[in-house]
Amino acid sequence: MVQITINRSFKQALQFIIAFAIAEFIFTFAIMHGAQWLSEQLHLNFIIDMVMITLFLTLGTITWLNRNKPPKAKYSAKESIRYGLLLGFINPMQIPFWMVAGTYLIQHEWIVVGNLALVIFSIGSAGGAFLCLFLYARFARYIQNKFEISTRNLNTGIAILFFCFAGYQIIRHLVEFFSR
Repeated sequence: MVQITINRSFKQALQFIIAFAIAEFIFTFAIMHGAQWLSEQLHLNFIIDMVMITLFLTLGTITWLNRNKPPKAKYSAKESIRYGLLLGFINPMQIPFWMVAGTYLIQHEWIVVGNLALVIFSIGSAGGAFLCLFLYARFARYIQNKFEISTRNLNTGIAILFFCFAGYQIIRHLVEFFSR
């Protein structure tokens, strides 16, 4: 999100945000329908964590290797939309979040399991994702204008963040494994 806002334009970031919010709506609606089943699967949390570690390491490595490359001067108008939809559907945090939060909300009857109720809930979730990403993009533009952040420094910081996320997941599993 920060890279799109800084390296492209706020319009491209807005296209990404809208596409991401649409994917968030669809994904939330589907996951909330399956929240009960997902919570009953024994090793699903471990599998999701391993996918997250792989994804964070891959994203960190790609960002690290490309940190010195200057951003492309011209982007397709559809590229941000495609990127937003893609990240909206493969966001590694959505499944565990909605699996836990969705099951909790359904079991405590804060959400009624029915198509209309889940559509309303999913619209709220997509709206919240849109608002958060919009504010994040505005803040990224502000920070860039205020501090003149270079693409290399930005990419290096994001790569380190991805590696930290992967390291956190690995350490968490090691601590859990050795505490048994």
